[in-house]
Amino acid sequence: MAPLKLYGMPLSPNVVRVATVLNEKGLDFEIVPVDLTTGAHKQPDFLALNPFGQIPALVDGDEVLFESRAINRYIASKYASEGTDLLPATASAAKLEVWLEVESHHFYPNASPLVFQLLVRPLLGGAPDAAVVDKHAEQLAKVLDVYEAHLARNKYLAGDEFTLADANHASYLLYLSKTPKAGLVAARPHVKAWWEAIVARPAFQKTVAAIPLPPPPSSSA
Repeated sequence: MAPLKLYGMPLSPNVVRVATVLNEKGLDFEIVPVDLTTGAHKQPDFLALNPFGQIPALVDGDEVLFESRAINRYIASKYASEGTDLLPATASAAKLEVWLEVESHHFYPNASPLVFQLLVRPLLGGAPDAAVVDKHAEQLAKVLDVYEAHLARNKYLAGDEFTLADANHASYLLYLSKTPKAGLVAARPHVKAWWEAIVARPAFQKTVAAIPLPPPPSSSA
C-alpha cells in the first residue's frame, strides 16, 4: 500500500493530532510540507485538497479528507484492525462520544489560545497578550477540574483503554506542557497521570520525535 500523505506543517498541533493516530495505527505516511508563511495553503493546488485553505489534509488513495478530527475518525474506522484499536468495543461508546465532543468544545477552545499566545507568538517575535492568557487559563482550569473528577474514576477518558478520545487531546497537551501554563495539568494528579500515560506510549514518542520543536529559551542572563 502506498503511504498516506498528510499535508501541513510538521509543527502544527492539528497535523500532530493526525500523526498521533497514524502512528498508533502503525501506518506508513509522509508529511507533505505546506508552508503557511508563504501562503501555500491558499494556492490552487492545496485548495483542491481543502477548499477552506486550512491544514491538515490527508490523501489516502482516492480519498481526500480535511478537518483533523474527521481525518482521525476515518483512520480509526477504516484501519480498525491495524495497530491500536482506537474505537474498541470494550470501551464505553457513550463515554467515547462524549469526550470526543468535550475535547472539541471545551478543551481545545481554551488550550489552543494558550498555546498560540505562549508558544507561537514568541516564535513569531511577538509577545503574549496577558489578558487572553489569563482568560483562557482560568477557563481551562475549570475544564480540567471536570477532567480531574472524571479521571479519578477512569484511567482513560472512555474507561480503562486508550481510545480516539485520548489521542485527539495529545497534541495540545504536548504543546501546553511546553508553556508556562504546564502547571494546569501538573497540579491535577489524575490529569497528570493520564497525560503521563499518553506520553509513555511508544507511538506517541515516535510522533513527538518527528516534531521540529524549537529549543527551549536560554535561561542565561
